[in-house]
Amino acid sequence: MKDKLVIVSTTKMKTVIKEHLNESFPDAVFIWSKSIEEAREHLYKADIILTYGEDLTTEDITSASRLQWIMVISAGMDKMPFEAIDQKGIKITNVKGIHGKPMAEYTVFAILQHARQGKQYYKQEQQKIWSRRAVPVEVEGRNVTILGAGSIGTETAKAVKRFDMHTTGVNTKGTAASHFDKMYSTSQLKEAVSSADYVVNVLPLTDETENIMDRHVFEAMKEEAVFINIGRGSTVQEEDLIDALQKGVIHHAVLDVFNQEPLGESHPFWEMENVTVTPHISGISSGYIPRAMDIFEQNLKAFLRHPESMINVVDVKKGY
Repeated sequence: MKDKLVIVSTTKMKTVIKEHLNESFPDAVFIWSKSIEEAREHLYKADIILTYGEDLTTEDITSASRLQWIMVISAGMDKMPFEAIDQKGIKITNVKGIHGKPMAEYTVFAILQHARQGKQYYKQEQQKIWSRRAVPVEVEGRNVTILGAGSIGTETAKAVKRFDMHTTGVNTKGTAASHFDKMYSTSQLKEAVSSADYVVNVLPLTDETENIMDRHVFEAMKEEAVFINIGRGSTVQEEDLIDALQKGVIHHAVLDVFNQEPLGESHPFWEMENVTVTPHISGISSGYIPRAMDIFEQNLKAFLRHPESMINVVDVKKGY
């Protein structure tokens, strides 16, 4: 009798999701762990690992002698032990595409919060001050440059278009993308940001994008510009950003991702008036896990019947 497929989850799941998958795939054995520490005793028998992707180590991959496929229920892949995974020929898929709507909404929130002086009026509310000195501005006709014109970037461009804003996109080669008025390549980054009122960074972390947002790029931006980072913290040279904000090179930054997370209590960003900090929540919503598990279920069906039809397959050598 053929052994059943063993699927080990390294992250806590809701009971309704576990019950649905157990019933839908009776020929598979699901081991539902709440953490990687709990899951490690089962990795040696795992054919598939279901994970957020930030917990697996090279040692874990080595111990998982039967492992064929890793399903990462996030889009970020920069903490995966790719070398070990590549050496063993293990397939990786992720949930690329499901972050688009919540991250686009976050971007709209960030733009409107700044334009409508939300931070200032919240402070006045806390202090019980009635003042209209902080004058809101309208966003219609403003320019938004989005760094990264993939699924998240295009969804973001589509969202800001509803406010009649102009959109500029940046991708590797400057190829056309939906909902963008103009496109630039990454080699034209300084030109792409030069006319932007809002620069939205959704770039993944790669060798090419690490620290790509440095002082030269910030100096190319308008003094009135707002920088919004919802991509990866390490695409930004934080010291250069702090310097640009302190010197008034750019006006404001809305930051959801950082080089080190959680952001340390002593980090300057917490105390800077022209910085808004959120705790890496731009992609989180009540619909996140259900959409992620829909992709997993679709891929699991494909894995069992037609592996070549699996979606969101990650290029292990590129890391995304």
